[in-house]
This record gives sequence, structure tokens and C-alpha cells, in this order.
Amino acid sequence: MDEPTNGLDPAGIRQFRELFRMLRSEYGITIMISSHMLSQVESIADTIGIIHRGNLMEEISMKEISLKNTAYIELAAPDVKKAAYVLTDKLGLENFRVIDGENIRIYDARTDTGEVARALTTNDVEIISIGRKSESLEDYFLKLTEGGVRSC
Repeated sequence: MDEPTNGLDPAGIRQFRELFRMLRSEYGITIMISSHMLSQVESIADTIGIIHRGNLMEEISMKEISLKNTAYIELAAPDVKKAAYVLTDKLGLENFRVIDGENIRIYDARTDTGEVARALTTNDVEIISIGRKSESLEDYFLKLTEGGVRSC
């Protein structure tokens, strides 16, 4: 599903991003944008302020966010309880989190995706998907404002 564009086509949005970057780099102009379209903000902002329930929670540079950014392995499996058991009992992992009824995030940077996939399949755990990811600005915002819990 495409992200809402408020009536602008993707080329128009791209032109605005390029204009904002040019104004910042060539003229040193600061532009304040208020948006819930965090993927768009992430692609153009140097510094963000996170406002939650009318309070400024944090002002931080995108560079600082990327340094704090957590890389993880995300896997989807129909039986997360069995998958979590294999991760703990067979691989000795403790630094993971069951996100919902189908997804688990493994935060141990030394963990090999292939090793996880082999252990799960060897122990008859069906895998829908598995891969390395890193947190987005939206993930950071949710972690800061809601403890990382998405409300759908």
C-alpha cells in the first residue's frame, strides 16, 4: 500500500525534498516541517523534534538516531511460541522479543540469520520470512512515545 501523498504525485514529493535540501545546503535555511509521514521526514531532516501529547519529548539529530539505531533479525512464524522455545533452548538466545502473534525480533548482533533459519527448520518451525533489518524513524518514535508497542 502506498503512503498517502496529500494530493501530490511521487515526483512532486521528490521535487519538494530536493528543494528543501538545496535551500538547506546552499542557503543555510532552516525549514520546519510538521508531519506524521515519518518516512518522508526521515529522508530530508537533519534534526527532529518528537512531540507527544503536546510535549516536546526529544530534539535529536538524525545522525544521533542512526547511532542509537538497533539492527535486528526479524522473523515471522505461525507458531511464535515454538519459535521462541527453539531460540532459547536450542540457540541459547535471550535478547529477542515477540512482537505479535507472528513476529519475533532478535537483537543479538552476533546472531547469524542462516543459523537461526536452520535451527528453526530443523526443529519443525515453519518460517514465513526472516531477514536483517534496522529501526526506522517510525520505530524510534514509537519506542520513545509508546514503549515500542504499535496500536493497529
